Amino acid sequence: MSRGPLPYSSKILELFRNPKNLGKMKDATASAVAGSPACGDVIVFYLRISEDEMIEKATFESYGCAANIATASITTELVKGKKLIDAWEISWKEVADEVGGLPTTKLHCGILSVGAVKRAIRGYYKKKREKPSWLPDELTSEEKHALEEEELARVLSKKIGGK
Repeated sequence: MSRGPLPYSSKILELFRNPKNLGKMKDATASAVAGSPACGDVIVFYLRISEDEMIEKATFESYGCAANIATASITTELVKGKKLIDAWEISWKEVADEVGGLPTTKLHCGILSVGAVKRAIRGYYKKKREKPSWLPDELTSEEKHALEEEELARVLSKKIGGK
């Protein structure tokens, strides 16, 4: 059985070749990881958040496919300049639309990028020992997805390692 190339949009290919906001941020206020090396896609998001809870800067590091890099790149563009409450509302469907659509097998890339942003925002408030009323107690589906991929990686690494 042979596999053909995935039907990536021109926007995905452009962002893959020329990602925006790529790189580690040394002065990040918050950061989070989503995905797992065992599954092939990992994103690290960095946010610099102002005193008035505005995302001043967003960058990412990505280890994964073209869709992973493109969705992470567009997510940084979507959250920059937004208040945390507004960045929290960005959906993986919005991310997928912004990159011109994702193949079904790559929808998880949009979910991971949004999950990473939400985990960074949640971590920011945890570090401040605050919880705004708009932040849900329960993890969102995107946050759960990011955690499930990490758990899958732990299980696989134990099986591979023979433990």
